[in-house]
Amino acid sequence: MKFPLRGIHHTFHFNQPQTIHSGLRERKRNKKQGFQTRSIMRRIPLCLTCVLATMSALAQTPVSLDSCRTLALGNNKAIRIAEENVKGAGHLRDAAKAAYLPGIDFNGGYVYNQHQIALLGEDAKLPTMSFDPKTMGYNYNILTGADGKPVLNPANGQPIPSEVAVIPKEAMSYDIHNVFFGAFTLTQPVYLGGSIRALNEIARHTEGIARSARELARQNVLLDVDQAYWQVVSLAEKRALAQSFVNLVDSLRQNVGIMLEQGVATRSDVLQVDVKYNEACIMLTKVDNGLSLSRMALAQVCGLPVGTPMTLADEGSEGNFNPHVGATGDNINEVYARRADLGIIREGIDLLKSKENLSLSAMLPKVAAFGAWSFSNPNVIDGFEKKFGGGFSVGAMVSIPIWHWGGNYNKYRASKSQTNAQRLLLEDMEEKVSLQVSQARYSYNEAFKTYDMTVANMKSATENLNNAQYAYMEGVLTTDDVLAAQTAWLKAKSELIDSEIGIRLCRVYLDKVLGTL
Repeated sequence: MKFPLRGIHHTFHFNQPQTIHSGLRERKRNKKQGFQTRSIMRRIPLCLTCVLATMSALAQTPVSLDSCRTLALGNNKAIRIAEENVKGAGHLRDAAKAAYLPGIDFNGGYVYNQHQIALLGEDAKLPTMSFDPKTMGYNYNILTGADGKPVLNPANGQPIPSEVAVIPKEAMSYDIHNVFFGAFTLTQPVYLGGSIRALNEIARHTEGIARSARELARQNVLLDVDQAYWQVVSLAEKRALAQSFVNLVDSLRQNVGIMLEQGVATRSDVLQVDVKYNEACIMLTKVDNGLSLSRMALAQVCGLPVGTPMTLADEGSEGNFNPHVGATGDNINEVYARRADLGIIREGIDLLKSKENLSLSAMLPKVAAFGAWSFSNPNVIDGFEKKFGGGFSVGAMVSIPIWHWGGNYNKYRASKSQTNAQRLLLEDMEEKVSLQVSQARYSYNEAFKTYDMTVANMKSATENLNNAQYAYMEGVLTTDDVLAAQTAWLKAKSELIDSEIGIRLCRVYLDKVLGTL
């Protein structure tokens, strides 16, 4: 008789209960694995959906400059590396502090010896002494002859003892074939010539260098983000400008075509406008490609996939540009204090000064206290026993350098030379920073003057274009004059866009130079 199990294609007999149970267990296991697989497969589309939703949100919601900065600071690899360097420097500083505290160590070992120790080469025969009541002292038991005189040994001329005490060789032989030993030690530095304090100062200045490097990396990332952001805005405006120019030339082309039909224009005018229209289309294509690449560069700086579509908040904000005030006159010493790169050099000077103290400590005495509990098997604490035994011991150590042929002193002098070189480097960098600040301020003020001139040029070019178009319709000017006016208008508009973006970029660069970015 057969018993079919639902969900299993095989049949089983009643006289095979173990086979039935194993099939049920296999079915539960397959069901559990299938559930886990389905769970994982459900998570994959969910993750993809989250990524796509984020990219869609970036494409639909305008992204501001602050948002791009936040994304870059959170995703940039250089800043994350700088953060790890700061953490590592902090751990080194904690490790340097631990040098003030006592250290506890354990050392142990095992030694196998081929031979045992035998303190005697053969049985030892020692002369004995007896108490003499007459002299109230002990006298050696010496063999005497018939005349009462001691009998001498012909070999060495010494008296022959009448009695000896025998020490067997085996009694002074010890088994040291297998030796186990170990010790717990505690060492407390008392005075090491100032080396511990110098190491702590080095660790502290190393951490300061890492923090300054992190700040420098942050400023560089912000500068890159701002440059990429305004590059996209600039190309977006130029793209709109190129499209406007294409439309403008296309309108002129249609008008020239109508005038050709009416016999007012010539075929040469039509061809000339067609060439200009094709050039405008090519320019629009180049601007489109540059804009796409600039968006990719901005996404990469922000730590996003390069294909992430991003719409910037400042795109299409033409006419809303309000230039900032001119460059401020910060005190140059305050600029020196804010600059992260100068901070790295200053911390380097302090670090090298600490290395001077470390080199000096090699010429000073060193004192340390220690305590230990040591043990061994066999041990000789109470005779020679083949078992573990040990005890405590305490002490102090003093090390005083006396003469090393000027080696330590020359190391100290080399450290002082490195410190002096770092100070000269700081002075040189401060001079360069002062020049850099002056150049940035001049560039910023020059950007305002350029902007004012481009605004005036734009007004003139717009008025000239309108007049040229009107005069052409009236038959006063030629097609060449209109095309020249359109080209001048395009150039003036492009220069206006460049001047607006130039002010923003000069402001960002000035903030970085002043250390306020």
